[in-house]
Amino acid sequence: MFGKKLSEYVRFQGWVLALIVIAFALRFALSASWASMNTIGLIGLLYYAVGVPLARFGSYKELLALLIIQTAVTHGLIALAITLGIATGTDNMFTRPEYFGGNDGKTWIHVGLHVIAIAILPFISWVFGAPILFITKKLRPA
Repeated sequence: MFGKKLSEYVRFQGWVLALIVIAFALRFALSASWASMNTIGLIGLLYYAVGVPLARFGSYKELLALLIIQTAVTHGLIALAITLGIATGTDNMFTRPEYFGGNDGKTWIHVGLHVIAIAILPFISWVFGAPILFITKKLRPA
């Protein structure tokens, strides 16, 4: 993807992905609402936007690839949890009405929204990360 192997991206962002999986597991198994996958994703965005140029890992297209992978992992796990809730008829942290606008979160529409998020959110995140990357490149010592 964009001239690099998937394994290179995962190696660069491995600790962020690991934290996302841990937060997911805590939220799913223990209903730990304080384990925020979104906060970890924001930290990842900042880390990639600064780290890509500093580590000479690449530039804007590599930033986008990292964000695609991060979003796919995050929303893929959430879609899986919702699907499990649908299959078992049991609520979990990702299907409870209080986390889905007061409505039942065990719907295929809810799953579909997270799948759509995988296609859209990396580009929205990139719009915020690209200026940070640009500034970092300008400030980076030669």
